[in-house]
Amino acid sequence: MANFPIIRIRTRRKYYRLIFTGLMAMMMSLIISTALLLVKVGLVDGFFGELLHSWGLAFVFAWPSAYICAYLIQEHVLSRIEFY
Repeated sequence: MANFPIIRIRTRRKYYRLIFTGLMAMMMSLIISTALLLVKVGLVDGFFGELLHSWGLAFVFAWPSAYICAYLIQEHVLSRIEFY
């Protein structure tokens, strides 16, 4: 098996929430868009083109809503729970 180099990116800690929610929104919008398209129209010709269009539109809404929800939950809900 080929040994590929591990790519590491360094960035400031203040971008953690932005990067985390962006990646989560990307993966979740892809999964949900795929599932909904499969249920609605099935695996038809042009499925992947329609998926890319649907995924792009879903991601536009998913990232800001995930960022806002993560902030609200972390700051206003989880801060009231005492973990041990």
